[in-house]
Amino acid sequence: MKIKPIRNEADYQKALERLEVIFDAKRGTDEGDELEILAIVIDNYENDNFPIGMPDPISAINFRMEQMGLKQKDLVEMIGFKSRVSEIMNKKRKLTLEMIRKLNAKLHIPTEVLIQDY
Repeated sequence: MKIKPIRNEADYQKALERLEVIFDAKRGTDEGDELEILAIVIDNYENDNFPIGMPDPISAINFRMEQMGLKQKDLVEMIGFKSRVSEIMNKKRKLTLEMIRKLNAKLHIPTEVLIQDY
């Protein structure tokens, strides 16, 4: 097991190739340990070089609604009247602090996502 830091694209590709070879390694074996460490090194490189931004608030709400099987009418208790829900979801009106708090509490969407500008 010889794991090195990933410093460039070539190192990254080599690490991915090795990961593919040992992907099914059993835990507690030498290859299993190598897999675990290699995955951490790859993850760190990807986080530094390919960051994934947060979704905009409305996309996050839509995604969470889909996961929970909710419809826009289900947001009325958190946002207000049906017309207000429609305005929010069509990005014609901004979320208020109270709406953000309710959406966070009910849909478990992080506040740092909901407070973003859109």
